[in-house]
Amino acid sequence: MAAYTITRSAFIPAPPEAVYPHVVNFHGWPAWSPWEDLDPGMERTYSGPQSGVGAQYSWRGNRKAGAGSMQILEAVEAESIRLRLVFVKPFKAVNPTGFTFEPDHGGTRVTWSMKGQNTGVAAVFAKVMNMDTMIGKDFEKGLANLAKVVTEGR
Repeated sequence: MAAYTITRSAFIPAPPEAVYPHVVNFHGWPAWSPWEDLDPGMERTYSGPQSGVGAQYSWRGNRKAGAGSMQILEAVEAESIRLRLVFVKPFKAVNPTGFTFEPDHGGTRVTWSMKGQNTGVAAVFAKVMNMDTMIGKDFEKGLANLAKVVTEGR
C-alpha cells in the first residue's frame, strides 16, 4: 500500500464569502469541476440538503468519468469543507477530500486536498504513474475554472 496526498492552491480575487458557495453546493460543481467535460451525458444525482453538511452528489458516466459519490461531512462557513469521496468505477477507493478558504491580500487562497491509499490494481498503476502529477493537473484546472466562475459572477 502506498499513501498519497494531493494538494493544490490558487488565489482567487474575491473574498472567501464569494468563493465558498460555489464549492459547498454540489449543484454548482458542473460550472467548474475539471471532470464535468469527460462525459457530456453523465448521470448526476443529488440528495440530502441543497448544500452544506449532509449534501450528497453521485455520478455515473462513461469509462473516463467512471462512477462514484461525494458527501459533505463538515462545512465551516467561508473557511473549510470536508468531503467523503467514494469512487466505484473505474476503481474502488475512498478518499478524504477538503477545501480551505483563507483571506489573502484582497482575495482568497483556496486549497484543495485529497488523501488516498493505492491498493490492488491502483498500487500497480501508481508504480508507473504519479498520482500527484495525474490528479494535480485536474485540481489546477478545477481551481482555475472556479476562479473564472467566481470572477465572472456565474
